[in-house]
Amino acid sequence: MTGFLPESAITDLTDSDPDAPEFAPEEFTARMAAVRTAMDTVDCPISLLTSPETIYYCTGLNHQGHFAFTALVLPIDGDPVLVAREMERPTVEAQATACLFVGYTDSDDPALAVVRAIAQVGGSARVGVELGSMSFPPRLWHRISDSLPGVSWVDVSETVSEVRAVKSPAELVQVRRAARLSDKAMRTGIAAAGEGVRPSTIAADVYRAMIAGGSGYPGFAPLIRSADRVLYEHATWNHRPMRDGDAVFLELSAVCARYHAPLTRMVHVGQAPDGIDYSAELAVAGLEAVKEALRPGAAACDVYAAWQRVIDDGLGHKDYRRHHCGYTVGIGFPPSWTGGASVIGLRGDSDLTIQGGMTFHVLSWILGQQIPDYAVSDTVLVTEQGGELLTHTAHGPTVV
Repeated sequence: MTGFLPESAITDLTDSDPDAPEFAPEEFTARMAAVRTAMDTVDCPISLLTSPETIYYCTGLNHQGHFAFTALVLPIDGDPVLVAREMERPTVEAQATACLFVGYTDSDDPALAVVRAIAQVGGSARVGVELGSMSFPPRLWHRISDSLPGVSWVDVSETVSEVRAVKSPAELVQVRRAARLSDKAMRTGIAAAGEGVRPSTIAADVYRAMIAGGSGYPGFAPLIRSADRVLYEHATWNHRPMRDGDAVFLELSAVCARYHAPLTRMVHVGQAPDGIDYSAELAVAGLEAVKEALRPGAAACDVYAAWQRVIDDGLGHKDYRRHHCGYTVGIGFPPSWTGGASVIGLRGDSDLTIQGGMTFHVLSWILGQQIPDYAVSDTVLVTEQGGELLTHTAHGPTVV
């Protein structure tokens, strides 16, 4: 499944056939086979997969119906079964063509539909379950497990996430397309900024650029906020017009076939503070260190250490720490572009082994130090030669 596709091989979305399927059926066959192989390693003849990202990865089900419980019952052998609200049957039959369907009405208990689906594929005394999903309510899980007292359940959340983390060539086509649209949206947002402009206006322009260019709805809303709110890490736009001397933080991602490619930039309105050139130089040097360290076989903790060394040297002390300097990114449904409930990060305490074909949102942020704040991030693909930047908006200080 692992492979690399050069930038030159990607056509613009505007040149592609809008009626063409996002992936060939063989792609989903290969993905399902990879998940089944992983199931076999943990001795699970059947798995109950519950995250929208994993369900999409295996079947191609791409819709907003995950507010109601949806699950994939995947046996190692035989037809998979999608469990969803009965009204989703036409969508499932059109998109998830390799699956059987078990529906439930709004008067039914979804837990019983899951029990029926597990019986339909033959049942097992040992069943894998994706407990890490934000789309799997605990009350529902208890009803399922209580209905199957003879089953030994194995949490396969990390097992499945590891399979999804390495992108196939077909997946990388979509990541690269998303990266191009992310750059387009970022350049639009930068151009829209200025004295008297509201962050909400920038957000509207960003959305238009993304969607008109071919993006779907992102798993996470663009984070566009003034610098006085930069530490509110997941807050986004308000309606206060920007003033001379303000800075604007923009973090966003377009999405193609549910694949994301985020990036971050900062923009100064009217004037930038003294010392901003050094801040930018240091932040970019940190990003370059991560890019160089992202090689197959490397440990995530060592990648983080490479970033930290650059920042420590540049700041002249070792007191500044971030919770990570990046995380895996790819398939995402609201409310996340990280691919589910867990954030697989480049952290100082992580034992994750880097593999070719992984894509990371690499962040190099310097906030609250003696030098001016600066934040930059890009989507990076792991190749045999090191990290390849997929987003290309200029890194240097920008004044509008």
